[in-house]
Amino acid sequence: MTFPQLEPLSEGQGHTCDSSEMEHAMRKTTTLAITGMNCASCVGRVEKALTRLDGVADVSVNLASGTAQVTHDSTLPVSALADALDGAGYPAQSDDITLQIEGMSCASCVARVEKALGALPGVIAAEVNFAGESAHVRYLSGAVTPEEIAAASTNAGYRASPAEAPDTVADRKAAETTALARKTMLAALLALPVFVIEMGSHLIPGMHEWVMATLGHETSRLLQFVLTTLVLAGPGRMFYLRGFPSLFKGQPDMNALVALGTSAAYGFSTVSTFAPGLLPEGTAHVYFEAAAVIVVLILLGRWLEARAKGRTGAAIARLVGLRPRTARVERGGEMQELPISEVEVGDTLQIRPGEKVAVDGTVLSGRSYVDESMISGEPVPVEKTDGAELVGGTVNGTGSLTMRATRVGADTVLSQIIKLVEQAQGAKLPVQGVVDRITAWFVPAVIAAAVLTVGAWLIFGPAPALPLALVAGVAVLIIACPCAMGLATPTSIMVGTGRAAELGVLFHKGDALQTLQEARLVALDKTGTLTEGRPALTDLLPCDKSQEATILRLVAGAEAGSEHPIARAIASEAERRGLDLPRAEAFDAIPGKGLTARVEGRTLLIGNAALMRDNAVAPEDFSADAGALASEGKTPLFVAIDGQPAAILAVADPIKDGTPEAIRALHDMGLSVAMLTGDTPETARAIARQLGIDRVEAGLLPADKVARLKDLQSEHGKIAFVGDGINDAPALAQADIGIAIGSGTDVAIEAADVVLISGDLRGVVNAFSISRHTMRNIRQNLLWAFGYNTLLIPVAAGALYPFGGPLLSPMLAAGAMALSSVFVLANALRLRRLRPALKGDPGPAAVRKATAAQPAPAE
Repeated sequence: MTFPQLEPLSEGQGHTCDSSEMEHAMRKTTTLAITGMNCASCVGRVEKALTRLDGVADVSVNLASGTAQVTHDSTLPVSALADALDGAGYPAQSDDITLQIEGMSCASCVARVEKALGALPGVIAAEVNFAGESAHVRYLSGAVTPEEIAAASTNAGYRASPAEAPDTVADRKAAETTALARKTMLAALLALPVFVIEMGSHLIPGMHEWVMATLGHETSRLLQFVLTTLVLAGPGRMFYLRGFPSLFKGQPDMNALVALGTSAAYGFSTVSTFAPGLLPEGTAHVYFEAAAVIVVLILLGRWLEARAKGRTGAAIARLVGLRPRTARVERGGEMQELPISEVEVGDTLQIRPGEKVAVDGTVLSGRSYVDESMISGEPVPVEKTDGAELVGGTVNGTGSLTMRATRVGADTVLSQIIKLVEQAQGAKLPVQGVVDRITAWFVPAVIAAAVLTVGAWLIFGPAPALPLALVAGVAVLIIACPCAMGLATPTSIMVGTGRAAELGVLFHKGDALQTLQEARLVALDKTGTLTEGRPALTDLLPCDKSQEATILRLVAGAEAGSEHPIARAIASEAERRGLDLPRAEAFDAIPGKGLTARVEGRTLLIGNAALMRDNAVAPEDFSADAGALASEGKTPLFVAIDGQPAAILAVADPIKDGTPEAIRALHDMGLSVAMLTGDTPETARAIARQLGIDRVEAGLLPADKVARLKDLQSEHGKIAFVGDGINDAPALAQADIGIAIGSGTDVAIEAADVVLISGDLRGVVNAFSISRHTMRNIRQNLLWAFGYNTLLIPVAAGALYPFGGPLLSPMLAAGAMALSSVFVLANALRLRRLRPALKGDPGPAAVRKATAAQPAPAE
């Protein structure tokens, strides 16, 4: 086959684009802020990392401004540029923004907002919280602006604005709840006569005759038409203003289902009222009551949802309520009442009895007991004297305190806690991904099911088929609304993490809430986690019981001038007993063995067995006691006075009060417990025996802990690691769930997924308990939400009708749909009553057990 010869285009008739022009048209330039560059070689590495990517045409790096301009194909995602920079060790600077999202009515709305936000160049991740009506977006600095991010959501039909302060959000939600209550009441008052006229005629004997006699057939229908129109155009207008635009965009949501269902019922009824001749004979029925009551019931459900959503954020509201609004600050030599925003670091503040501590700081003078229960979860007030740390928001007792401000504003502990709780409540768990994938197609599938239902009834249904088809189709549209699906996960997360914060457990990283309950082994650091982290005198066994106080006084006097941990432990015990310490007249430290000293004219030897033998003192009388103490992981020390054996002491790093109880509780939960420590194997095994720890890994450096954790992960699957020190940060990061003791270092806390505000190990048990209860609650919600829709859609479509079953009324469908969402919310709110699995430290009045722990090094 031959083709006719085409004449070439004359000049001006057309233009052909070569491949280079087409490639240029598909390119874009992205500006990234780069961190870590400090020299020209850094610039070269950044350029090399970016130019190595397929699709990058040009890279220009500016060291002075710390930016990189990258020209690349539009098909190359900006996240790929960020990954390349991370791999090169020069991560792109990212920022976070939280937006308030308006107009979301079901789970499918969440998917659309996330899709709109995620499509922006420069957005790394976008997580939308349906229950919290918010979106948390992480984006690359310079690649996109916060205004562009907000605009993307707004353009998708969901107005976005920067998140407000928690107290402002609470006020706004309260106003929304009040507005919904008014709309519900108005709609109910208008719909009630319609319901009584129509349904009463079917249910109450003689009602139909009375209506016909007083109002008449036509007047009755006209009255229903007017009242229903007022309901739909007034309180129900919100469903149409949101539902039809989403339908026309090809992205139907819950509002579209309601708008379609009520419009069908209202439209058919209007034709039946004003132009019945257009319909087949015998089919001109009215369903005004269905349209009106559906709007009432769905508004009622929305109102109950709004009330419940407000309660899900109660923990944040309570934390915010802890902040005092004013403080007594010293200015110009006198105390002045100033707004809390004017307090600066270094200011001197006065805290009167019963007042809230304004900001974080240190006690300068005074003595009182401070209630820290809302911060730490500990029920007993903590004594505060000179030098003690104070936390803003806690409540002073009966004493008066003067303090110096050390952290103010967003840097205070309370502000950081609020920030962590907000992040955790806005997190999206892995299980939510399944819900999102289902709800993305659920609403279109419901509309298709409603169309098929109407078609099936018209073809196979009995006469009159048209009204029956209408009833079934509207019922399917209304009952299948995925509200409960969308609320199932985020409401449980909000309530669970809020309750966790009240119990002193902060989920630093949101997915830890799900991952924690999947762990099968808990690995624990020792020093500062299982133990107090400081040596203490645990035993004093004198040859003569009557001389116990005298011996302790002399030994403490000899040790008083030393800064060695053992010396400080002995001196601290003597001071605790109220003994006055004599001054040592002579002092000689003997490395590796102990010391000799002369106190009040008496010669003391304090140290190990080798020191005793070197000075012709036989320690054999104490050998049994020394062996028993050593087997318990304690460091035994011999004491001789004037050449005669006088006593044996034991020093150890005491096990924290709650540790034995916590280990037992973890075992009761079906968890294995391991200890990873840098201490000696003998000491570690002694502690493990006392506490019932299943596995011990001792003598480990920080890098060794990471290697052991990898081995444990290969053996047991997901594991949790609990630590508190800087050297624990790598292990916390390596573990599937890192749990940092709140009394530990900032580095450890930053690397952790879960943070315990107090240093009590019983908080770990509470964290596991909260995780398990919350995930169980989520599973219950999802089972109800999916089971409800799966079972009731066929019922609404009329699947039972051929077998003598009922044809579900659209009004009942609307009521069932509303109750489904209310059930999910009510179930989530049960988590607010969750009690701690173990109570925390009973306070300073408790008798501390001097149980064994780390032996201190010999002097």
